[in-house]
Order: sequence, then structure tokens, then C-alpha cells
Amino acid sequence: MSVAVATAESDSRLIQRVAGGDRDAFTELYRRFARPVLGMAMRQLGDNGRAEEAAQETFAAVWRSARSYRPERGSASAWLYAVARHAIIDRARQRREPAVEVPEEASSEAGPDEQAEGAWLTWRVHSALEQLPERERAVLELAYWSGLSQAEIASYLDVPLGTVKTRTRTGLARLAGLLDEVRP
Repeated sequence: MSVAVATAESDSRLIQRVAGGDRDAFTELYRRFARPVLGMAMRQLGDNGRAEEAAQETFAAVWRSARSYRPERGSASAWLYAVARHAIIDRARQRREPAVEVPEEASSEAGPDEQAEGAWLTWRVHSALEQLPERERAVLELAYWSGLSQAEIASYLDVPLGTVKTRTRTGLARLAGLLDEVRP
């Protein structure tokens, strides 16, 4: 029998003894698992105080629910780490929000009304682009969404540079006409 299997059986036996109220078994289980559980909580929560609370709750839950451990379902350590995960998740849900400070200046970010206006304008521009002939739309999309220069567009589409310039000018004029009602 390997050392790892002997330790796993020993852990399993400790949990069974804890289920019977054995404080010495609980102390030994705590000695073996407190450090890894605390490390796991620290990685997940990022706060030493909250990690310690989660570890403490883990072992309180182990004491309360040791009777629910079934060795045939998995190793003792897997069961204990599952209990720890639940305690950590519970602690994360109880996230303490920092006190909100009143800003000295108004936010420069768009408010809900401005965001709605921007979304409507974006939709309107996309709708107008769909109405353009394919050749003009392709040139404008390559220029404004892909960031290509007119020379790069000409090379990409395999058309003369003058054609790209004409399509761009015509497409923008047509687009301006379609969007006339949304201008301020």
C-alpha cells in the first residue's frame, strides 16, 4: 500500500471519527488541511481576513456535516475541499462593498439617455450603410472599420486607386443624404 493511499484512508478514518464527535480526530484533520484550505481561500478571495473566515467556516462545516461524508463517493480530501469551496463561495457572495464616496466632479461618461441615443445612431448608420450599393459599402467598410488606406483598399479589391476615391466620395455623399434627418 502506498503512502498516499494510507494517508487518504487515514483522512477518511479521521472524518468518520469526527462524525462521532472525536475532538482529537478533528484537531488532526485541522492540522493536516488548515494551511491548504487557507491558501485556496486566499487565492479565491484575495483578502486575508475573508480567507481566514472562509477557512474557519470550512472547519465548522466539517464538524457539523462529517456524517454526510461517504468514502465510496470519493477521497476524504476531495470531500473536504468541496466543503471549503462552498464556504469560499459563500464568503465571496458576502462581498463587502466599500463605502461610496461622492465624486467632486460630474462624470464625463455618457448617461443612460446618451447611451440610448448613441445606440440608436449606431443602428441608424448601419441601416443606411445597408442601403448603399455593394461597391460603395465595401470601400467604406474597409476604410472605416478595417482602418485601411485608400491605396491598401485599391490593392485589396484589385481596382485602380482612382476608383476607390470615386467610390468613397460617392458612398459618403449618398450616406450623408440617407442620414440627413439625424444631423443636429
